[in-house]
Amino acid sequence: MISQAVNNMNIKRSLCGSLLCAVASAALAAEPYPSTYKAPASPPTLIRHATVLTGTGARLDNADVLLADGLVRAVAAGLSAPDGAKVIDATGRWVTPGLIDVHSHMGVAAVPYTKSLDDANEDTDPVSAQVWAEHSIWPQDPAFATALAGGITTLQILPGSADLIGGRSVILKNVPAVTYQAMKLPDARYGVKMACGENPKGVFGSKHQAPSTRMGNVAGFRQAFIEAQTYQREWEKYQRDLAAYESEKGSKSGKGKEKDLQPPTPPKRNLKLETLVGVLKGETPVHVHCYRADEMATMLDLADEFNFRIAAFHHGVEAYKIADRLAEKGVCGALWADWWGFKLEAYDGIQENVAIVDRPANSCAMLHSDSAGTIQRLNQEAAKAMARGVHAGLNIPPERAIRWITSNPAKALGLSDRTGSLEVGKMGDLVVWNRDPFSVYARADLVFIDGALRFDRQHPREEPSSDFMLGQPGATEQP
Repeated sequence: MISQAVNNMNIKRSLCGSLLCAVASAALAAEPYPSTYKAPASPPTLIRHATVLTGTGARLDNADVLLADGLVRAVAAGLSAPDGAKVIDATGRWVTPGLIDVHSHMGVAAVPYTKSLDDANEDTDPVSAQVWAEHSIWPQDPAFATALAGGITTLQILPGSADLIGGRSVILKNVPAVTYQAMKLPDARYGVKMACGENPKGVFGSKHQAPSTRMGNVAGFRQAFIEAQTYQREWEKYQRDLAAYESEKGSKSGKGKEKDLQPPTPPKRNLKLETLVGVLKGETPVHVHCYRADEMATMLDLADEFNFRIAAFHHGVEAYKIADRLAEKGVCGALWADWWGFKLEAYDGIQENVAIVDRPANSCAMLHSDSAGTIQRLNQEAAKAMARGVHAGLNIPPERAIRWITSNPAKALGLSDRTGSLEVGKMGDLVVWNRDPFSVYARADLVFIDGALRFDRQHPREEPSSDFMLGQPGATEQP
């Protein structure tokens, strides 16, 4: 980001005496609020004789998966166990990649939903791009553990949808921790949450503030990005002026004239605009809460106007109406299986929505939760969408549908090279299910994260519990 690099550059410049040294020092500067997550050491694990859905579109029957050093090391039939490996007989069971939820508010709107735990919306300004969801996360939210029992290994925590631009998201590993930094996936790009439609116009219209209409929403987006463009140009000019200053200073060094030169003054930092400049530069993916097809089309036009890319529309109850355009633009649809009708903009939903969005070439359909309850059954949400698609005459085998909750979310989060599928060299995140995961009777028996066993249904007392739940009735029962 501009601010981090330039601030560190200014600090180091006096020590280095040159722009080149300053830029190098800035590049090495630590990220603020860095991840401290480290995968625990674990022995190699060989899972044998399972039906494996790889997340790449393949189904392997009677296959084995080898995890070692936190990574997937092999997926094939008849693998040999390395020395010291734990061997699991998965005959009759299914193995999938760990499930990924791209839309969660766990930790920022934590169970049990008291006012003191409601930290999802900074609804004091329609553009709140300066806030970071990670700074609201309560790691002891009991919902993290129940989501783990549902096979969720990775999740994006988003701000809420009260604001036009609600702030920055964060991607977490679903592991017990005391701090959010110990859950934060290292080197994962954060995203920006935006919202169109009823929510922002209703929240601020009720306060007799702008926006109070949909045209006010779009005007607010445009003004915010115009200001970000100006801010970006100010920093680019400063960097050019600084380079010229350093060059002239170098040419006059030793001639007694360099003391007459004055370095340029950097622009004043603006956290809100820094985030939006990241969007304009293509560094920060955009996730948009949006229901209606016409409004999604408008948001695509907005992205074209300011030359940024939308990673996914979330909720997208009418996404089926523009499925071809979403695929053409490379925009994912993070959708529900059957939520609809709870407000007017969610009225024209159909249960075939996910299946239709999944049809075009280069499509990217996925299921998301937006709920601490639904996230526990994301596999069953996918099963409902799969069933409705099949009922409509579409061929959706399990090896295709599993991508809706594994590899496609990884794509939307920019993590396809690291997770979302069982391929050699990727993170050892996987779930062993007691049966076909698209069955209503399916349960996650074992959940591995980075090759370490994090949930074992047969030994629940060995799993850590939230301090909030200690001593509570039923705290040690199976979720």
